[in-house]
Amino acid sequence: MSNIRTAFENGKAFIAFITCGDPDLETTAAAVRAAVENGADLIELGIPFSDPTAEGPVIQGANIRALSGGVTTDRIFAFVKELRRNISVPLVFMTYVNVVFSYGTERFLSACRDIGIDGLILPDLPFEEKEEVQPVCRTYGVDLISLIAPTSEKRIAMIAKEAEGFLYIVSSLGVTGARSEIKTNLASIMEAVRQNTDIPCAIGFGISTPEQAKKMAALSDGAIVGSAIIKLLEQYGKDAPEQIGAYVKSMKDALR
Repeated sequence: MSNIRTAFENGKAFIAFITCGDPDLETTAAAVRAAVENGADLIELGIPFSDPTAEGPVIQGANIRALSGGVTTDRIFAFVKELRRNISVPLVFMTYVNVVFSYGTERFLSACRDIGIDGLILPDLPFEEKEEVQPVCRTYGVDLISLIAPTSEKRIAMIAKEAEGFLYIVSSLGVTGARSEIKTNLASIMEAVRQNTDIPCAIGFGISTPEQAKKMAALSDGAIVGSAIIKLLEQYGKDAPEQIGAYVKSMKDALR
């Protein structure tokens, strides 16, 4: 059974996204620990990439800061291995196909297994091309997590049937970033998903307030938050973990 399921066993899951190495890996470690201590059920770790096409300006900024700070995929692997000594919640990487291919798919995924990464999210990997990565993921026991977007319409059933780990439901068109309101008809997307799979579904993109998180979790099994956490890192730098802990607690409380 996928370790990712455990994130959804204590009611609605709160999933936090943090870019590795923004502003440095020590701060990332402290931010992850603060999030977990305050109720985050799963952590998405972003491996920075120079052209993160799915990201809005906030997470793009984090990618730039991390890369200019000298973070590399190898340093991130070593960092996660260290983190795993006392962090037991499921961890997934979110990055781009190019990062995996240039590292070497086999080498990348065997490293994921060795350091305790449970899943991989590649927002720029089209569903139709996932065979380039999925068999290797299976070999090393890493769930390849699929995304369903408002534009997926006719493909929802197909994507849901083959989903692993959890399904990432994209709340809105466009890139990541906080939104004042989410207008997509998520109920109909969720209905189509539920007819085809029983794996957990979490909604992300645009969620920043406890009220939004509560609303999204009422429709699904959990809420994913990235930009709002990255904004705290941008604002407070090395002092951000304390702020992140308090923010995560307010979000998790809203889901309880």
